[in-house]
Amino acid sequence: MKLGLQIPSFSWPGGTAAIGPTLGRIARQADDIGLDSIWVMDHFFQIRGVGPAEEPMLEGWTTLGYLAANTSRARLGLMVGGVHYRLPGLWVKAATTLDVLSGGRAWLGIGAAWNESESRGLGFPFPPLGERFEMLEETLRIAHEMWQGERGSEAAFDGRQFHATRLMNSPQSITRPRVPIMIGGGGEKKTLRLVAQYADATNVFGGAEAIAHKYEVLREHCAAVGRNYDEIERSNLQSINLGRHAASQVVDWFGELSDAGAQHIIFGVAGVDDPRNLETIGREIVPQLRAL
Repeated sequence: MKLGLQIPSFSWPGGTAAIGPTLGRIARQADDIGLDSIWVMDHFFQIRGVGPAEEPMLEGWTTLGYLAANTSRARLGLMVGGVHYRLPGLWVKAATTLDVLSGGRAWLGIGAAWNESESRGLGFPFPPLGERFEMLEETLRIAHEMWQGERGSEAAFDGRQFHATRLMNSPQSITRPRVPIMIGGGGEKKTLRLVAQYADATNVFGGAEAIAHKYEVLREHCAAVGRNYDEIERSNLQSINLGRHAASQVVDWFGELSDAGAQHIIFGVAGVDDPRNLETIGREIVPQLRAL
């Protein structure tokens, strides 16, 4: 089993001036204890369920560049990018840049997005859901073109949502055949179909029973498009609080998710800025789950 850390909040002691040093320390510790990946959200306001909208929130790609400079082994990505926040060429160039500067450790995490309030608040267009899915599929098609060969493609792209005349990508990504693409979301008709057609990983929410069902739906989509289901990494997002759950309980819980088909558990940690929590995870959880 792979294990990843999501950092969804930057509300730490010391205020704004302490965000950078604290984040760097957390990333280095996560890297040191052997976590496979580190993720941040692609939001501009804090989201419901984590905290008030007014809480500090960092822009995702800039943050990933900072994490790359503070780590040496963990892969890095957005969990997950909102497709309407950037044009397709910028998505691919940003992910490629992160991959090059991190020595081949980037993910392209992307989805159809949902947060209308932050989009309206900051003046981003927020197209209807159907259009955002069109944008997502065309972005994925463009990504495949730009990540082919030594410098992408000389071909033009003429879609319903996007038009481009030269899909060149130089420098090309270090990770080949491309930066791995993760599509977030468990929509059974559209999202998981796009995973089967274009992605290297899927991230779905829920407990063991829910994700087992989603993975079976994905298997059906793979069969329909002639894709090998086992080529797609199956991840699941959770959160843990070591003040409420013993490390052994977390191991059993993640083991159940593994039995349901999850291969990569990505989790937020309550009190992640307290080094003792990641120390416990590195000592009592990571070694127990490596064999799964």
